[in-house]
Amino acid sequence: MQQAFAKHVSMLAAGALLALSAQAFAESGSDGASGHDHDHSEEHAHDHGDEDIYNGYFDDDQIKARDLSDWEGDWQSVYPLLQDGTLEEVMAHKGEHGDMTAAEYTAYYQTGYATDVDRILIEGDNVTFFHDGEPVQGRYEDEGHEVLTYKAGNRGVRYIFEKAGGDAEAPGFIQFSDHSITPTDAGHFHLYWGDDRAALLEEVTNWPTYYPADLSGEAVAQEMMAH
Repeated sequence: MQQAFAKHVSMLAAGALLALSAQAFAESGSDGASGHDHDHSEEHAHDHGDEDIYNGYFDDDQIKARDLSDWEGDWQSVYPLLQDGTLEEVMAHKGEHGDMTAAEYTAYYQTGYATDVDRILIEGDNVTFFHDGEPVQGRYEDEGHEVLTYKAGNRGVRYIFEKAGGDAEAPGFIQFSDHSITPTDAGHFHLYWGDDRAALLEEVTNWPTYYPADLSGEAVAQEMMAH
């Protein structure tokens, strides 16, 4: 997704198809964002609680449909916070408790968080993407969800919405992942977007991540370390 906005969208969508294995770490693993460093060797009970669900262990009958309103609001990308050093404390924390060094985590998230869409505004069924302050808007309708099984054995749910109108440059599909599988107001989310629904489901190395726009960088870092 660079140069004209349409190219930005397609590059992120295409630049992604690198592997389900990374998502096994990215979404099963421990920050408030995409990678949570949890031990998956433990046995999980049939009746999965909130922590199990967050970590990707749940039964199919626990999954419920969700509306776009779950993600309504004004959201900031965390990628600039990684680039300017605001999340250095988060990477150090992960290095102390995870299986990689702080530098390795930083490199991992440089790929995971990468995006040039630094703000997303969701109002009703309208989603506006801001690239360098320039808005591109689409109107989106519910297109169901897909359950993905990752290499580590855990799973994730992508909630999918298809463009029903708006700017031609707006992506044809958006897919949300926020570790929840029932209706709830999201505290953060990972968003995948592009014009190829199936290809987006294969994207597991690049997961642009968004937190509320009114949070300071330091508050975002604290949120990440709390998970």
